Amino acid sequence: MATASPDFTIGIEEEYLLVDRETLALVEAPEGLMEACKAELDEQVSPEFLQCQIEIGTHVCGSVPEARADLAKLRKTVAQQADALGLAPIAASCHPFAAWRDQHHTDKERYNELRRDLGGVARRLLISGMHVHVGLPDEEDRIDVMNQLTYFLPHLLALSASSPFWQGEDTGLASYRLTIFDNLPRTGLPPQFGSWSEYQRSVKAIVDLGLIEDASKIWWDLRPSARFPTLEARICDVSPRMETTLTLAALIQSLTRFLWRLKGQNRRWRMYDNFLIAENRWHAMRYGTTNGLIDLGQRKLVPFEVLVEEMIELVRDDAEALGCLAEVENARNILATGTAADRQRQVYQDAIEAEMPVDEALRAVVRHLIDEFGAGL
Repeated sequence: MATASPDFTIGIEEEYLLVDRETLALVEAPEGLMEACKAELDEQVSPEFLQCQIEIGTHVCGSVPEARADLAKLRKTVAQQADALGLAPIAASCHPFAAWRDQHHTDKERYNELRRDLGGVARRLLISGMHVHVGLPDEEDRIDVMNQLTYFLPHLLALSASSPFWQGEDTGLASYRLTIFDNLPRTGLPPQFGSWSEYQRSVKAIVDLGLIEDASKIWWDLRPSARFPTLEARICDVSPRMETTLTLAALIQSLTRFLWRLKGQNRRWRMYDNFLIAENRWHAMRYGTTNGLIDLGQRKLVPFEVLVEEMIELVRDDAEALGCLAEVENARNILATGTAADRQRQVYQDAIEAEMPVDEALRAVVRHLIDEFGAGL
């Protein structure tokens, strides 16, 4: 008997940084902001590890178009409530000139424990990301798809790259965020597991030792969610433009459905050693979409324009079935206009060529990020 298809529900979480509209520097979220947002959004908004951050999460959505409406409401509400206090949210994984030493973590038991457990590593976590959950009720399916979807994580990272600056300097990387996050334990590419029980045994080994309380302290780029019956992609930088967020969510949802369907055809995506996928991951961190990635089957570097077309064709049937083909095809526009990292660098370069001082050029980047946050809302 054929296995019933999952609904492939989707949920999106984004982390925003808060800046002062005049100075464009990071600011701690005032108590009134969180209260005002919660009054409208309830549990869809929450504090994050640092006091200068705020996190939102959509409801469980049946489709990307449904997620679009929810995400637009969340972004608009946070922006309006912040504006009333002279603040603005930005959706970039690193603030262009803020110093991590000046930030303070949120006084909440979970975050106090993280600060104690992680020591000095936690202090540098001045980064924001986005997470996409796709519903997969069957536990074995989650492991099976995770093993295969890992191949595409560098592709998603490259498209999402939004963190070229760190503490006032151009890092030369498209996604500097992961160089910070990778200092934490239990991060990076997920291991390959043969079954759900094998995954559970591995988690139980460190839980039983009292090293972590549950699987929520496992922060791989892709993981079975510790709270929901979902596969959770965590590789992406947060995107200034909501449209990019939706494209990444649509690709993740469509790839999940595509890989799940392979099982019904007695097929699967070829799995490669994490050593090779990690090389692509580094390439995506360093160059974004500007220098291609390795096609591990062909064993050659392939331009990203070619990779995007291949991904679109690969998931076309699934994207059509899920109602998100337009969002998937928007990946072409990301290449045409540049990633968020590319655009930030261009704003900075334009300001420098206009003979602005470096600090003013960096502020111009923040103004650009404020504008991009509200685009399309």
